[in-house]
Amino acid sequence: MRINVKKIVTILLDVALAVYLVFAFTSFNKPYSTTTTCSKVQINVADGATNGFIDAKEIKARLQKKKLFPLEQPMRYIDTRRIEEMLTKSPFVSTAECYKTQEGHVNITITQRMPVVRIKAQNGDDYYVDDKDCIMPNSHYTSDLIIATGPITRSFAQRYISPMSRTIISNELWQNLVEQINVLPNNGIEIIPRIGDHIIYLGQIPESRSREKRELLIKNFIDKKLSRLEKFYKYGLSQAGWNKYSYINLEFDNQIICKKRI
Repeated sequence: MRINVKKIVTILLDVALAVYLVFAFTSFNKPYSTTTTCSKVQINVADGATNGFIDAKEIKARLQKKKLFPLEQPMRYIDTRRIEEMLTKSPFVSTAECYKTQEGHVNITITQRMPVVRIKAQNGDDYYVDDKDCIMPNSHYTSDLIIATGPITRSFAQRYISPMSRTIISNELWQNLVEQINVLPNNGIEIIPRIGDHIIYLGQIPESRSREKRELLIKNFIDKKLSRLEKFYKYGLSQAGWNKYSYINLEFDNQIICKKRI
């Protein structure tokens, strides 16, 4: 009788794998001892160095306020799902993940909703719009964001101001240049730069019912206008003087109309 060595080896490997999986499952899922307490809480806030509104100190304070901060609490009674649910109720939190380790640690990871513009509308509304075009409430935190003013409805902010702001902040030079967007009653767009003492008129923002088409139109509109402005700054104002003009009109493609300061 011939012995099928290959078949025997395969069976032994399957048995070894099964034993390992049982051992691993029982080891990693072993209930915590009644005396095991949480000795360390690690809070990580993704993108914490950017324009977000949440930091580790704020997360800790919120957990303490709800009596959910796990430090020195029995590990077996720490409810990670409850912690996640509480944190994601914040309008500034996108996702929250919480898990325990066998060493008695609790790790919490937060991803934030990222604001791209602050709206201070003519009707008194004051709120943020994030990078997903969603409204975020006003906050006591300060953040170096573009401010948009004028007769701005929430729908207009989400459909037009948000993609405009995303295009601006995607370019490091423009992000540092543009301080304010002002919407005129006819949907004309003015921007106020951080340098110089003038207002720049870009023209009327392009409109479309299609979201995909609208965002492409807005991106091309901003790219075209700010590229022209960049060249004008480099070859025009740098020689004429930054405060020579009070109003710069970029509405028309073949000319730049400037109003001299009186």
